[in-house]
Order: sequence, then structure tokens, then C-alpha cells
Amino acid sequence: MTDSRNAPTTLEVSLGDRSYPIHIGPGLLGDPQWLSPYLAGRQVMVVTNEMVAPLYLDRLTRGLAGDLEVRTLVLPDGEATKTLASVERIWDALLAAGFNRRCTLVALGGGVIGDMVGFAAACYQRGVAFVQVPTTLLAQVDSSVGGKTGVNHPRGKNMIGAFWQPRAVLVDTDTLATLPPRELSAGLAEVVKYGLIRDAEFLAWLEAEMLALRGLDAAALTRAIERSCWLKAEIVAEDETEQGVRALLNLGHTFGHAIEAHQGYGAWLHGEAVGAGMLMAAELSCRLGWLTQAEVARTRAIIEAAGLPLAAPAEMGVDDFLAIMRLDKKNLDSRLRLILLRELGEACIHDETPPETLAALIEAFPRR
Repeated sequence: MTDSRNAPTTLEVSLGDRSYPIHIGPGLLGDPQWLSPYLAGRQVMVVTNEMVAPLYLDRLTRGLAGDLEVRTLVLPDGEATKTLASVERIWDALLAAGFNRRCTLVALGGGVIGDMVGFAAACYQRGVAFVQVPTTLLAQVDSSVGGKTGVNHPRGKNMIGAFWQPRAVLVDTDTLATLPPRELSAGLAEVVKYGLIRDAEFLAWLEAEMLALRGLDAAALTRAIERSCWLKAEIVAEDETEQGVRALLNLGHTFGHAIEAHQGYGAWLHGEAVGAGMLMAAELSCRLGWLTQAEVARTRAIIEAAGLPLAAPAEMGVDDFLAIMRLDKKNLDSRLRLILLRELGEACIHDETPPETLAALIEAFPRR
């Protein structure tokens, strides 16, 4: 039975006949009532990585009872493995097992696993079902929701992929108990992002509760996850394929992705790079006359309180940033599009930043 500590919360990503639930609560991982309804047929492939498998793979598969044909695949861990070669391993395993179009892939792990499994599902036999079971805070509040799937390319992050929605997202909050502090902080970057772009009241709550969040307080984390998922679901329902408002979810990401690509995927965690990138976006917003110095200081303080970097890599110059940022997927007609802040709690898409203003911001930003 479901853990009695708290009844799970269920949110919905409203996408017509492709709508799906996000179930949030403790003890969901091994309870078949939360996963079984979303299986397309008898064939189930659970894909995870070497870090997560010893912790949660047996618990999840034990909950898959009955006459199901359950296979598992354990991949190496890390952002550096988010490649087409890893996705090919998933396809190879599916073909070797003779899995058909009614199979279901289950992504058990963080954002890397979720993105790769979703992309594999989008392409295998032109599209099969998959379910997200995120085990990191970053995946629970962001990457598992919304159907963005894909892999990295040496020239740019997430440049190869597809929009492919899961059948459900199961957020077992108990998995955060085993999350290393650095990974927790990386996830908090995405939580802070929601407050900055769309919910000033939530941002203020995060400022007050950051110590509790970093201390793994269950009630605080659950509230943060629920609000983040609600905001993400609302935005995805408005703009599934990022033709407009969904781009706001990329606050800090254009700068952050440049850091990740330049440093080699995995040297900086995604959330760490986004944390620094959000501060760069805030400071650029100030230079454009939108944020005050006090608001930038407030942004810096919450990013620091979350345990995130306040500086870019020492060896990255202006040209390094700009060369990678020009490959960003949001850019249109060779114009660099950035997500900036009109005020705290209100983001905007901006593609008219004077080149000299952007270069000056990058040049002046602290290095470490």
C-alpha cells in the first residue's frame, strides 16, 4: 500500500488526449498502483544508471507483478554519457528482447536518464510509451515534465532530440534522502528559476525556507516540488513545443549551456551552470535598466544560499561564451535570444541586446 505518511498529490499536464499526471509523494516507487496503469502492454524495459540501480532498481521492479515481461538496462552515470551511443544501447536492448510497439520504457534516474529514455522511446518503432520516475530534485521539478527529450552534441547541449510526452511522472520524494548535497543544490537552481520567472511569492518563500530545503526537510521539499511542477505544467500546457512562453523556462540556460559545453559535459552539473547563468541574466537585466542593483543582490543572495556558483570558469572569455551561445536553439534568424528579467517574478524573451552590452557583461562577470 502507499506510504501513509502523506497522501500523494496529483497534478496534470493538460495536453488534450496526451495529458498525463504527475504523482508526488513518499513511497511511490515500489507501489504498483502508481506505475501499472500507465503501461502500454506486457513488455516493460526499466532503464537506469550505475548510481541509481543499487538504490532503487529492485524496489521498482518488485512492484511490477503479474504476467509482465520486465527487462532492465543499467547505463553508466554522468552528463558525459548523454550521447547517441547510449541511446543506441537502449535500442539494442529493446531489439534483442524482441520488444514491440506496445512496450513501455521506464526512466529511473535523473535528468540524463530521463532525456535519453524519452528520446529512445520517441524513435523506437516510431514512438512507444514511456514513464518518468525521476530520482533527483532537478529531474523531479524540471526535466521529467514537459516532454523534452534528447542528447548532447560536442558543439551544443541537447541539440539532438524530440518532443515526446511521458504517460506519467512518478515523483517519489523518498529518493531525495540519498541525494548528495551538490546534486541537491543543482536541483534547487531549477526551483529558484520558477520563482524568478513567474512567481515572486514563491521566490520569497524559497528565501525563507532555503535552509530547510538544503537540510532535506520533507515538508519544505514537497511544497517546493509541487509548486515547481505546477508552474512547469501550466507553461507546458500553454506552449508545448516552445514557440513562445515555454522559452521562459530557459532563464540562465543560454549562459549555463555555454559553460557546460566549454568545460566538458559533467565538469559542472547542469544546475550549477544554470545558477551562474541566472545571475548573469539578472546582471544583464540590470544593465538594460530593468532590475535594480538591490534586486540583483537579492538574486545573488538566493543563488548563494542554494549552494550554487556565483562566478564563471576562469578560462572562459567573451569569445568562448558567444561562440557557443550563437548555437542556442532559441535563436532565430541569427539573432541571439535571451531570457531576461523585467522584474523578479516576471521574465521576458529578449533578442535585441546590444552586442557591446552583452560582451561587457560577460567580461565583467566574476571568474573562479
